[in-house]
Amino acid sequence: MTQVQTECVLVVPTALFHRLGHFQGFSAEMDRYLGELFSPAHTSYRPRHEVEEDPGFKQLIPYVVFRYTDPQGRVHLFQYTRGKGQGENRLHSKKSIGIGGHISAEDVGAAGEGLATDAYQEGMRRELAEEVAIDTPYTERCLGLINDDESEVGKVHLGVVHLFDVEQPHVRPMEDDIREAGFRPLDEILKDQSRFETWSQIALTAIVDAA
Repeated sequence: MTQVQTECVLVVPTALFHRLGHFQGFSAEMDRYLGELFSPAHTSYRPRHEVEEDPGFKQLIPYVVFRYTDPQGRVHLFQYTRGKGQGENRLHSKKSIGIGGHISAEDVGAAGEGLATDAYQEGMRRELAEEVAIDTPYTERCLGLINDDESEVGKVHLGVVHLFDVEQPHVRPMEDDIREAGFRPLDEILKDQSRFETWSQIALTAIVDAA
């Protein structure tokens, strides 16, 4: 079996998400969701190849957006095109503003004894280190959650949007499959958003509202 097939990833029951309050698109109500979603009573690690096809579970995914505001006040976002080597083949060749990926059972060991939030933070750090080099100071905040049940990939994932405001536009890809990468003015991205994956289109609305 391949690594993707044997990898166990962090999930929560979709029924829990519906009980807390199902939504389509973006929600900034983090207090309503995150505590229960990361509770040990609800989280588990299941084989990725199984849950990718099982809408009974939602895989929790950090989705990190890098924002740079230039001296003239113009907002830029880091964006790229997904290559074929990136894990989710249903998103290949799509443009994206989000960096992140699955939280693995291996992240639990790296985080030490603790809650699912510790493994989540460790997994997010690992994904960032694997995918990009951040050569500038930044501040971080969580904006909310993305849910998209209108696509096959969205039905089995739940995104947590993190906004990294960087002091300089010094973020570069560490993988060949993060193609055509770099900072681009937000207003240009908004005009071109039909070329972006659905999560990016949803996140763009949250970014504009958070400006």
